[in-house]
Amino acid sequence: MDILIVDDEPLSRNELSYLLTQNITVGKVMEADGIKEALSILLTQKIDLIFLDISLNEENGFTLAKELKQLINPPLVIFATAYDKYAIQAFDINAIDYVLKPFEQTRVNQALKKANTALVNRDRSNKQDKDSSPQNMADFITLTADEKTAVIKTKDIISATVENGLLTVTTNSNHNFVSHETLSWIKGQLDPQKFMQVHRSAIVCLEYIREIQPWFNHTFVLILTNNARIPVGRSFMKELKQRLNM
Repeated sequence: MDILIVDDEPLSRNELSYLLTQNITVGKVMEADGIKEALSILLTQKIDLIFLDISLNEENGFTLAKELKQLINPPLVIFATAYDKYAIQAFDINAIDYVLKPFEQTRVNQALKKANTALVNRDRSNKQDKDSSPQNMADFITLTADEKTAVIKTKDIISATVENGLLTVTTNSNHNFVSHETLSWIKGQLDPQKFMQVHRSAIVCLEYIREIQPWFNHTFVLILTNNARIPVGRSFMKELKQRLNM
C-alpha cells in the first residue's frame, strides 16, 4: 500500500512517516506540505491512501479531499489532525478514518487495517464491475452490525446513504439496516442499471423515485416512495437527467 502524507508541519510528517514504515502492509511513503504539491504527486504516482491534515497553512484539507473525486481511481483518505471538531464533516465525505495528533503506533495500525479492508472491498467491487453483467448481479447482500448479519434482497433496496461514517440501507418495507461498510462498497454490489449514485453520500434505486422537486442552485431533491427526500449533487445532475429521460 503506497501512502501520501499531506501536512504542512515537517515534524508531524516525519513522525507519521516513521510509524507508517513500521507496518508491514505499507510500501512507499511520500510527503507533501500542501495541496499543490499533493496534486502534483497524485497525477504522477499511484497512491492508495492519503493521510491528510485539515489545517494546511492558508489551505484546507477538505479542499483536496473534494478534488480527489475528479481522479479516475482516487486514493482513500484518512484525516490526521490535531482537531476533533471536524470528524463528522470528514466522515460525511467518506473518509476511512480520523486520527488525532499526537500519533500513536497502535492507533495508526488500526487506521491502516481499516484502509486495507476498504481497498480489498474496492478491488472486489471493481472486479465485479468488469466481470459481471447486469443479469448476474447478486440477488442478495449481507450487512453485519452488532454481531448480527442481515440478508437483504437487492430488489427491495430503496436507498443507501452515509452519515457520520455509517451506511444506512433502507428497504421498501421501511426497514433501516446500519453498517460500517462504505458507499463505494455497496455501489459495487448493486445493479448499475437500476441504481445510481445521486450525491456523494447517497445511492437510490431509480424505480423507487416518486417525484422530483426543484432545489437550491438549480439542483433537485428526489422524493422516494417511502417519502424520503434525497438531494441530488450538482455533479450527478447530468447523468440523472439522462437516466430519467428529462
